[in-house]
Amino acid sequence: MAKQKVKFVCQECGYESAKWMGKCPACHQWNTLVEELVSSKSTSKHTFVTSDSSDRKKPERITAIATEQEPRIETDMPEVNRVLGGGIVPGSLVLIGGDPGIGKSTLLLQVSSQLAHKQVNVLYISGEESTRQTKLRADRLGTLSDNLYVLAETNMVDVSNQIEQIQPSFVVIDSIQTIFKEEVSSAPGSVSQVRECTSELMRIAKNKGIPIFIVGHVTKEGSIAGPRLLEHMVDAVLYFEGERHHTFRILRSVKNRFGSTHEMGIFEMKEEGLREVENPSEIFLEERSQGAAGSTVVASMEGTRPVLVEIQSLISPTAYGNPRRMATGLDHNRVPLLMAVLEKRVGLLLQNQDAYVKVAGGVKLDEPAIDLAVAVSIASSFQDKASKPDDVLIGEVGLTGEVRRVARIEQRVQEAAKLGFKRAIVPKKNIGDWTFPEDLEIIGVNSVQEALKATLGGA
Repeated sequence: MAKQKVKFVCQECGYESAKWMGKCPACHQWNTLVEELVSSKSTSKHTFVTSDSSDRKKPERITAIATEQEPRIETDMPEVNRVLGGGIVPGSLVLIGGDPGIGKSTLLLQVSSQLAHKQVNVLYISGEESTRQTKLRADRLGTLSDNLYVLAETNMVDVSNQIEQIQPSFVVIDSIQTIFKEEVSSAPGSVSQVRECTSELMRIAKNKGIPIFIVGHVTKEGSIAGPRLLEHMVDAVLYFEGERHHTFRILRSVKNRFGSTHEMGIFEMKEEGLREVENPSEIFLEERSQGAAGSTVVASMEGTRPVLVEIQSLISPTAYGNPRRMATGLDHNRVPLLMAVLEKRVGLLLQNQDAYVKVAGGVKLDEPAIDLAVAVSIASSFQDKASKPDDVLIGEVGLTGEVRRVARIEQRVQEAAKLGFKRAIVPKKNIGDWTFPEDLEIIGVNSVQEALKATLGGA
């Protein structure tokens, strides 16, 4: 009997090796190479057909290709439609990831029910729950419909056959790590299985024009498990974020071929399911302490939507040789950088101080326009001086202490005026020929020193 060939595949990046290694040479992760059998079909010789068949596709001039705007499928959740770029695109393959228990299945079951109530056949395929368990959750959420079909299956061949038989207009796969193909010798959830099953789902979506949503597990670092190839194959990648101990959930897009990236939709988890938050700025600011040192408000852009968020800082003398620098909700490298600017350009002695900076509400901010609010928050806590509660700060801070211009300043300022703020501290270079809100005072600053003078009365 011929000996079966094996290979070792990295479960993080897909690197293949003929022998086992403790550390993957491609992604440098430890203990990620798993043994898999080499399929005999993959070693067979390819047969090349040289016939002049009339159905063979030929290159076309790009100017001669006819284009038409495909109608999107809109759900009853405007937040979901915004994150997807205006609705669900027919024939798209969307990957949604999130921590266990965060509400991915709840969200997709609600979306499936809304589409089913519009007389659209929906197929919900669950590889982790039985049909009875899915029905119990649907009863609790009130998402029952005759057009919603539920299937508990993990075999990719059976999944394809059911899609062919039912001819649904929307398909949900929960989750891709449980689906397997018999032709692939590795276990479900491995790199080979995920890659092959996703390729099959992509073929079905494109050939039949069916939008397919697939759920992906995430690692402890928060990224979707499996190779990065999975994110490159799909049309859109959505992350469902939030703290399990809080009721608010954030649906964020990090890749979208049919719309803008970094869009954000905010939901509140209730007993009857997820409910949309129409004005997230009020939610993030409703528990803000008035007159507290170390608290500032920034107008951040999340995709096309401005959101006002509170920045909190706590500066205290260190009890150790090396002071601590901790950040929650923003890049931890940004805190020591801004503290160095305050120490060098403003003269604040922060080298023997512990610094704790947090974005209130559980939201994550990664744009440079929050720099000025973080810097003023740190200085406010260090000097124990509270900034004015009706101030909003916007601007990027450079290493020389200058405040640099930011994008979409008008939308940020209008959102601040809508929520009752009286002053906006913005980069002076952003003050141009645009209309200021009548009840909002605009103060332009060129440096961090000017911003501290305007908010705290001097550094």
